[in-house]
Amino acid sequence: MTIGDHLEEFGGLPAYTFPDATTDESKEVVLPSAESVAWRLSAESYDAKETWGECFTRFLYAVDTAKVTAIIVGTWQDVYDNGPTEVIEGLRAAADRLPALRALFLGDIVMEECEISWINQGLVTPILEIFPDLEVLGVRGGQGLEFDAVRHEKLRTLTVETGGLPAEVVRGIAASDFPALTHLDLWLGTSEYGGDSEVEDLAGILSGARLPALEHLALRNSENQDAVCAALASAPVVARLKSLDVSMGVLTDEGAAALLSGQPLGHLDSLDLHYNYLSDAMRAKFREVLEPAGVRLDLDSDDAEEDSDDEDGTVWRFVSVGE
Repeated sequence: MTIGDHLEEFGGLPAYTFPDATTDESKEVVLPSAESVAWRLSAESYDAKETWGECFTRFLYAVDTAKVTAIIVGTWQDVYDNGPTEVIEGLRAAADRLPALRALFLGDIVMEECEISWINQGLVTPILEIFPDLEVLGVRGGQGLEFDAVRHEKLRTLTVETGGLPAEVVRGIAASDFPALTHLDLWLGTSEYGGDSEVEDLAGILSGARLPALEHLALRNSENQDAVCAALASAPVVARLKSLDVSMGVLTDEGAAALLSGQPLGHLDSLDLHYNYLSDAMRAKFREVLEPAGVRLDLDSDDAEEDSDDEDGTVWRFVSVGE
């Protein structure tokens, strides 16, 4: 599966695409109020009429940016080859004009524009330095992605969507101090697309020591989902979660059994295991143990893909979002 649709909402607001440079100037465009939408700013990756920076400059003069609370960064020039340096530097230069910004998504890019594992990112932690009051940060794409260990007082939600999350990024996030973070969502991916992390790299997250407010944890889309679940079975952070998401990966009965036989999970409001390779018996076991406790379960496996075309009968199983 790939990502085929742009974000429809972000930061609690509906997404609105700021008109591009090809808009017919003879037709008046009535823009929504600055605070009512999440503004998507994009430039064509190739043969663009303007760069992302030029689009951003038009935006700064067309909108009352002092009231803007959410920005969605779409494509930038040559996204297959270049990271978002122009984007980050543009945001840095205009930071004083965005005092109300609380939510930023970097890379709302769909497969027709660039497959997720071909999106070039870079060092994204300067965003947290530029906007000390930011509460929501989303990043899509793992190619060239870097994330230094940082401390940020206000961040509440961090999402990193990749087909392969580099181990250094996982370690950087795990070593960061986020005292206000309530939601953490990491798509760990597959080694084929750079997802080379091991369970040991998650240690700082699993302990929860630097994440005292964490309530919702997603460690998903992993080819090592069984090992992730086995580690979660005894992870201190799980005891204070309201929701746990281990979906979209190569989860088999082995990992599911380890999770279910570990620490109690009945305190959770929800447990998401959708897109899995579980037997009917294992699904029934989850329902038997957790539904009486009121845990909402998602055990759907309809989209899980596997391939056994090899002559030796080897069965290949895939994460939900790879390339």
